[in-house]
Amino acid sequence: MAETAPASQATNATQRIVDALTNAIVERRLMPGTKLVEQQLADLFSVSRTLVRQALNQLSRDHLVRLLPARGAFVAEPSPEEARQVFEVRQMLELQLVRQLCGQLGPAQIAQLRKHLAMEAKALKQGDVPGRTRLLADFHVLLARLAGNEVLAQLLADLLARCSLIALMYQSTHSAEHSASEHVELVDAIESGDAKRAARLMQEHLGHVEQALQTKPAARDLASALRVA
Repeated sequence: MAETAPASQATNATQRIVDALTNAIVERRLMPGTKLVEQQLADLFSVSRTLVRQALNQLSRDHLVRLLPARGAFVAEPSPEEARQVFEVRQMLELQLVRQLCGQLGPAQIAQLRKHLAMEAKALKQGDVPGRTRLLADFHVLLARLAGNEVLAQLLADLLARCSLIALMYQSTHSAEHSASEHVELVDAIESGDAKRAARLMQEHLGHVEQALQTKPAARDLASALRVA
């Protein structure tokens, strides 16, 4: 009889599935409502269905997957009211965050933000849709990390993953470019120490993002979305 895999290996395998599914959702390669078949996932990742089930349970706790009795697992489909609440929470958190950052960041930290903006611009220029999507989201997490608040950074990462579910379309090049441009303005305001302007820009930015994410994308098959050969 084959030996049971060490607990650490099982944990790593489960996390690999969680990370792959989360990334596919954040980068809008998996649309809301997609059915996640346990056996298909087990085959794709060469693991047992037990490990797949553990990953899906974790994603369910994170509100990224919905588990339905006798029907299986599906990428969650947030209601319009939930979407409104998620962006409302982001407004509360991120307006205060940018106010706090104004006058607090030194040259090295501003340089780190500028480097991130350059990566956004490069992804846009190259037409790298998954890359630009992740970078545009990571900008907000980076702000929290620069404030020295890892709890807030993780909370924002979770909220941004849920925002990707709310985004029922791939972001258009125009709206992505607009978001990147607004990030540049935000960094300028933070660097200048203008807390009032930074908060106003963040409020407008989040409002624009919420308005731009409305239409359903074309469906993709599971293997392609997860980039598993």
